[in-house]
Amino acid sequence: QLQLVESGGGLVQPGGSLRLSCAASGFTLDRYGIAWFRQAPGKEREGVSCMSSSTGVTVDADSVKGRFIISTDTAKNTAYLQMNSLKPEDTAVYFCAVEPMVAYCSLSLYEYNYWGQGTQVTVSS
Repeated sequence: QLQLVESGGGLVQPGGSLRLSCAASGFTLDRYGIAWFRQAPGKEREGVSCMSSSTGVTVDADSVKGRFIISTDTAKNTAYLQMNSLKPEDTAVYFCAVEPMVAYCSLSLYEYNYWGQGTQVTVSS
């Protein structure tokens, strides 16, 4: 059974960096779409960054362009979200999501059937 486990969240000061990890098990990160989402208290879950394994294309939300980088390591079956220049408004629970056997990359949560449990990121001084 496909499972995703996020890690790497925590408390960081504004301007700092964190790297989130998403370890996949139960399937091989081969042909897939993968994305990171976040949800702040009282707000809807929003797409942050996504990647298509087939094309290598990545898409970032405007709010994180130039600051966040999505990547994968197929040898480790793990995806990452490098977050730089963090702001208080980046505070949220971050989730990774995967849809196997697809070629697209989407920031719509409705395109993904497999989700991790989330990891808390808090940006505060």
